[in-house]
Amino acid sequence: MYRILNRKLFNQADPHSMKEVLQKLANLQYIDSRIDELKQLRGDLPEEVLDLETDIARKEAKLNNLEEEEKNLSVELNKLNLDLESAKEKIEKYEDQQLNVRNNREYDALTKEIEAQKQVIENAESRIIEIEKRKEAIAPEIEEAKEELNEAKEAFDEKSSSLDDVVKSTQDEEDKLMKKRKEVEEEIDDRYMRSYKRLREGLNNGMAVVAMDRGAALGMALPPQTQVEVRRKNKIIIDENSGRIVVDQSFFDNAKEELSI
Repeated sequence: MYRILNRKLFNQADPHSMKEVLQKLANLQYIDSRIDELKQLRGDLPEEVLDLETDIARKEAKLNNLEEEEKNLSVELNKLNLDLESAKEKIEKYEDQQLNVRNNREYDALTKEIEAQKQVIENAESRIIEIEKRKEAIAPEIEEAKEELNEAKEAFDEKSSSLDDVVKSTQDEEDKLMKKRKEVEEEIDDRYMRSYKRLREGLNNGMAVVAMDRGAALGMALPPQTQVEVRRKNKIIIDENSGRIVVDQSFFDNAKEELSI
């Protein structure tokens, strides 16, 4: 059983003022229910738009990384080609110098320099092959990343447009309801508002106040004595099964007539 209301506290008021309290609570519930309906019209669109924004940022980062990698590979490739040419020139120079050396020490020193440059060439050529393979592979990856990004942006634009349409179609009514809600809330005693809010927050459908319909509340039959008390409209009646406040249907009929926008 859901217990949150202080029965003695809620039923201290005289019957006339209690009827006003019940009407105000029904008015507040009517407004909140309508606001909930408007928000439900948006469905999962707000979350979907946020998810798509995150997806776009992730895909943009992926594309940027690939393009940056491609750029760095091109820079490294140019440097390696320059190093390759420089090493070949040095080998040629050292080989020419070997023809004019005066002793074995100088000859051996030039031989070591030649071997070092040959190693530079070997390393450069090996790395150039790796870079060329990677550049060949990265090109389609970049194209694929661009396509995925464009698709994500198109989906975002579509969802954003749908959300904007829903918001535009409901915003005016929601603004009016929120303004009216504030007025109604200010008319309700703080003790009732605190309990109403706790009920709203603790229930799945946000229905803190429900109307008695054919002797039942939310489809669950009420005891005959409880039905009589609800119809008297002179005190707070709490459904023992759900903990909700049960009021006569006339309160919601009045709310609909007075508050429909």
